Amino acid sequence: MLTDVFVTRYEDTPIWTSFGDRERRFMVQAAKIITEQVFPYYINGDLNHSSKETLQAIHDKIAMEIGIDPLSPLYLGTYRYQIVDVVKNFFTRDFEPGLDVDIFIKRRVSFVELAMREYENQLEFAHSEFERRVAASRGDGNLYNLARALHIPEATEEFMRQQYDAQSKTLSQNVAEINERFRQARFPLLYRNGFVQFSEDAVIAATIEEPFWSLMSDPKWKNVEHDLLEAIDRRDNKRKDAALSAAKALESTIKIISDEKGWTTCNEKGAAGYIDNLVSAKNGRFIDVWEATLLKSFFGEVRNKLGHGSGTAPMLELSKQQDSWAIQTCMSWISSLITRL
Repeated sequence: MLTDVFVTRYEDTPIWTSFGDRERRFMVQAAKIITEQVFPYYINGDLNHSSKETLQAIHDKIAMEIGIDPLSPLYLGTYRYQIVDVVKNFFTRDFEPGLDVDIFIKRRVSFVELAMREYENQLEFAHSEFERRVAASRGDGNLYNLARALHIPEATEEFMRQQYDAQSKTLSQNVAEINERFRQARFPLLYRNGFVQFSEDAVIAATIEEPFWSLMSDPKWKNVEHDLLEAIDRRDNKRKDAALSAAKALESTIKIISDEKGWTTCNEKGAAGYIDNLVSAKNGRFIDVWEATLLKSFFGEVRNKLGHGSGTAPMLELSKQQDSWAIQTCMSWISSLITRL
């Protein structure tokens, strides 16, 4: 099975040209975060079988994608390393002259990305599975038996919410630490919602990008998140239509809000029709007239010209800086619209 990993997405985008103490320090830090905080291999001195299985699965996926299996030697003489040792040795291997430093670092960043993505997926699955079991047990009155089976004090929605909030807080703390380690190592990267992506401007990341990604946790914004991730990937890898993907995310947001508010008539003609729903006085002016004008201008001048055939007119082509502007503009609009709900 194919796995979307950082090294593959950014294969043609050079980032690193040297390996020094900052890079070496990051590798040690990343290995410890993954094997001691995110997937602790030992708990109170006992082997954590769940973490062992997860680390092996992540190892195998990365090994498949980069074509190196195992990622580091399995044996030292006759001693066989455990998977936690294989992972740590992969991260802390000395950089040797003759190796491609860019690929060397990207492979290890890919492991970080996949580990954090798996951590998020496991938390979300555990939460949804607990909800399902509580709902099923509530019907036959076996909530007490469910609590005993799961070795928890009580199987209630309140308990579930408290547990999920605690797990979400731990996830946020680990994500924040990974991003801070990136910053300290001077890696122009940010991890968010399952992916490590290129981020050149720390100010923009803090004021525009991070607030946007924090709003994407609700499943109803799944398509919005997908299109913005695609937009960033296209921009960073010098592929066409980055701005178009960003505009699709903004259009999806406007449609979702219109649908959720009950304003959609099914007679809308393109994004402009949905914008009219949001600015309508009858609907309480969710956005002001001047905002509707700006939105329509963006769709008319950028989205439509990129998304439709140019005919005999010159084809619109945007520079990387213009693509970045479009992505940041769409992120700002989306955040502004969602926070009004």
